[in-house]
Amino acid sequence: MIITRTPLRLALLGGNTDFPKYFKKYGGAGLTATIDKYVYCILKERFDDEIRINYNIKEIVSDIKDIKHDLVREAIRLVNVTKGVEITFLSDIPSEGSGLGSSSAVVIGLLNALHEYKNEHVGARQLAEEACKIEVDILKKPIGYQDQYAIAFGGYHFIEFTKEHIAIGDGFSIENENFMLFYTGITRKTDDVLSKLKLNKKILDKNKALVFNMDLSLGELLNLSWESKKKLNPLVTNKTIDDLYSKAIEAGAIGGKIIGAGGGGFFLFVVPEDKKQAVREALKLKELPFNLSQGGSKVIFQI
Repeated sequence: MIITRTPLRLALLGGNTDFPKYFKKYGGAGLTATIDKYVYCILKERFDDEIRINYNIKEIVSDIKDIKHDLVREAIRLVNVTKGVEITFLSDIPSEGSGLGSSSAVVIGLLNALHEYKNEHVGARQLAEEACKIEVDILKKPIGYQDQYAIAFGGYHFIEFTKEHIAIGDGFSIENENFMLFYTGITRKTDDVLSKLKLNKKILDKNKALVFNMDLSLGELLNLSWESKKKLNPLVTNKTIDDLYSKAIEAGAIGGKIIGAGGGGFFLFVVPEDKKQAVREALKLKELPFNLSQGGSKVIFQI
């Protein structure tokens, strides 16, 4: 039995500049951080040749091609584990539409477990590259490369995307005591939201510039990022989300944004300590307490 633990992430700045159609022409950049909320993958060898997969439904198949969970199917196919395993996923947060990178965490955690099962000890970069291959190249999901690298490496990172290379740096330091995460209660499919995304170069150039801005606070930068995000995609927000945002700012939040594709999931705000209770009372949403974390996907148990 092998258990992997893979962190969820906060995509802070540089949103959508990690899409290949943009960064392979103009270069992209992002600021990311992982948190102490995780996706767990449990992989157990079976006596028979069946493949069993447990998530919000249970799948039992004899052939890889019959697996309905596309991320699992392609990860198994890529690593070439063809039979006789049972795979179970557990998560600290709602797995669909959270905006915290749970899909990439699922595929990276599974890849890590499958490689370990085959006695292949792979590093963070290989896990990120394989996850990008599965999600972007094979499954053609309308997403970028930021989540896979942020989650595979873990910690707080400046990520630079160029045509030739994706560079991971530790060029910034943040503290989490002024962060607050609230669950909107609105779920959506990331692919549905991102299918309406328009990669406007002028706006994406501004998003990239925010990553390098040293004159404004993170809260102020998140505000600017949120405004850009709404211009790129009409599905990012709605009246309910806009009202929640206004209430948080009026109650004392410095800035914030919906994390991930938008349209629901979690709101991240930067809030001074003495304003936190006022923001809680104004929003009346379920808060997710968290700490920033170090390290990416790890094997935490093996027998």
